[in-house]
Amino acid sequence: MFRDTPAFSGFSVDDQAAAADFYGNVLGLDIDDSDMGLRLHLSGGAEVFVYGKENHVPAIYTMLNFVVDDIDAAVDELAAKGVIFEAYPDMHQDEKGIARGRTAGMGQT
Repeated sequence: MFRDTPAFSGFSVDDQAAAADFYGNVLGLDIDDSDMGLRLHLSGGAEVFVYGKENHVPAIYTMLNFVVDDIDAAVDELAAKGVIFEAYPDMHQDEKGIARGRTAGMGQT
């Protein structure tokens, strides 16, 4: 029934202006900003809707994945822009906060 129906994902934030700054200026994504929320334009034509919510509570688990040619260079560039990478227990992250996966002898087994 919905096979050919356009769809998008979305998530809430507690500060839409800060989110617009982060996604637009730090990550360099094209965004549309309106009273209803942000539309993040991703490579390949995908879009994600980000909306401000007064009583926002961060989700326990959400993701927005970007494929990069060089993970170390991407992390270094983001860190230079002030992005702080979280370390999570049992995620087997390296000193940069990267969970490199089983092929690097890290990650979940």
